Amino acid sequence: MNDNGKIVAALLAGLAAGAALGILFAPEKGSDTRDKLSDSLKDLGDAIKERTAEQVEQFNDLKERVVSTIKSKVNKGEASVEEALEEHA
Repeated sequence: MNDNGKIVAALLAGLAAGAALGILFAPEKGSDTRDKLSDSLKDLGDAIKERTAEQVEQFNDLKERVVSTIKSKVNKGEASVEEALEEHA
């Protein structure tokens, strides 16, 4: 995971912890507190899923670029080998 990913993960964890503490210390009925806490955790889960999907998409884009570059280099190498073989034949 790169530094930006670590920062985002730490930020989300801090946000969740702050929200949970704020809700737990608020003077409300227990059922309201549990509902708010549940909603906050659901929002956190959604944010994590969204960030994960972005990271997977970025990884797939990188993979495609690397594969394309390798195929291009292999094709150039094959062409060079064929040229060399033709010169010496």
